[in-house]
Amino acid sequence: MVLYAAPRRGPLRLLGKIFLWLVVFLLMAAGALAGGAWLFINQSVSAVRAHTPEAIEAQKILAAPAPGQPTVAMIIGYDKRAGIEKSFESRSDTIMLVRADPKGKTISLLSFPRDLIVDIPACKGHSAFRSRINEAYTYCGPKGTLQTIKELTGIPVNYMITVNFHGFKQIVNKVGGVYIDVDRRYFNDNSYGPSYATINLRPGYQKLGGGAALDYVRYRHTDSDHYRIRRQQEFVKAFKQRVSGLVAITKLPGIVNAVTENVEVGVGGGQTLDLDTVYGYARLAYELPSGHFYQVQIDPNLVSGYAELSTSEEALRRSVQEFLNPDVEAAVRAVAVATGEKPKGPAAPPPSEVTLEVLNGNGVAGAADEAGYLLAQRGYQVVNGGNADNFDYFRTRVLYDSAVPGADKAAAVLAELFGDGEAKPAPPDVELATMVRIILGRTFENTLGPGAIDSTPKYEPPRVVEDPESILPYVEAAQREVDFPLLVPTVREQYARLYSGGSEPIRIYRLEGHDAVRIVVALFPCMPADCQMKSMLCG
Repeated sequence: MVLYAAPRRGPLRLLGKIFLWLVVFLLMAAGALAGGAWLFINQSVSAVRAHTPEAIEAQKILAAPAPGQPTVAMIIGYDKRAGIEKSFESRSDTIMLVRADPKGKTISLLSFPRDLIVDIPACKGHSAFRSRINEAYTYCGPKGTLQTIKELTGIPVNYMITVNFHGFKQIVNKVGGVYIDVDRRYFNDNSYGPSYATINLRPGYQKLGGGAALDYVRYRHTDSDHYRIRRQQEFVKAFKQRVSGLVAITKLPGIVNAVTENVEVGVGGGQTLDLDTVYGYARLAYELPSGHFYQVQIDPNLVSGYAELSTSEEALRRSVQEFLNPDVEAAVRAVAVATGEKPKGPAAPPPSEVTLEVLNGNGVAGAADEAGYLLAQRGYQVVNGGNADNFDYFRTRVLYDSAVPGADKAAAVLAELFGDGEAKPAPPDVELATMVRIILGRTFENTLGPGAIDSTPKYEPPRVVEDPESILPYVEAAQREVDFPLLVPTVREQYARLYSGGSEPIRIYRLEGHDAVRIVVALFPCMPADCQMKSMLCG
């Protein structure tokens, strides 16, 4: 009998894995760019500190990060295309905010379409103007982008990370390429002028080198920023799978060099990026619980336009609220909706089912009444409990009855409403008359946070029809050319049709010595440049 055991993780391998996970995270955050800005190697940390004049100037308007509190980083991905005249200014191809909450163990991302029309503040001799958000970098540099995002969202930013696209290609090549499931044909050869980057990718699961991968994640010639963001997210998943099997330490020197040559990190409050800060964020990302990585973008249904995009203040406000208050149970509930199953474990009860009492622990007259009123407005069943045992509470404390199902989740939601509230089970010697007891601290300033938005999708029944005949001739022809049995799809989405899009609807190709087949379908009716592509891997 042979016993097999998983290999133990040595400290160096663990550090290497944490670093590579962080590279994956920042690859996503910068729109699949070169991401390992937060490094755990001292000399590399020094190398990525803000050092160019523009980054140092932008760093001055960053807010100081508070220890143990959520922080926000703005990531700017920029590039200068090869062959363009020297007078051409770089544009920010990607702008994203990243929020890391060590207490809530969450990381949330907020993406901005590069073609979104916004107000850009005055800078560098330019008066305030209205244009695409990426032009803030063109005319005003990183400081202009930072000011634009702050005025657009009202979110204080603590870190600024600028990333050159060249590093992205270097990192992808250093890990030996990335296997990506290309959903359809992507092609542009600039036959009608150098207006778009060249690209020539055919559908199918395949390995992409740095240049081809960059073309894939940046493409938007025949679709929009919304689809590009989706491609970037898919690429990051593939990148993570690629690095998960690598021996991290052997890859670190080349990756570190690529990062330090193409990344700058600015820190607010006159602080300096240090090793402890870097390691803390890396560890948070590495140990993130399932469902606590939250991706936000402005609802595509609330964005209008094609070459120039616009959205309402309400849509933007909702996106900012989701970003600042991530719904960590959304993924679990979404799966339950799709499968028709109930989520495992009790969910947070609705406010109408939560009884709570509010005690004054800060000594401010009327504080408990005000908090009780605000909570009642949210639907909670509130009892004013008078004064706490003392008025020395600094942070608001949320105690819950651990014997009541769902009380812990209700307390967690309430703690989020108070911003820095602490949710804890009531001590054994404390008897609660309600499900939850709130003791107000001095940080309570007569307001509540917005709370997480329930982003659970609504169930939609499948819209499928039986139609094996439309695909059968293609499958029969492909079967004669491959060495494994092909199965014929018998149903399709009601509005799906075989799609050529400049290529054949079914592709037969070789993947590292093996036969492979890809069928491409599209949803119709829709505009040719705005179709949703769906693919099916048959081999």
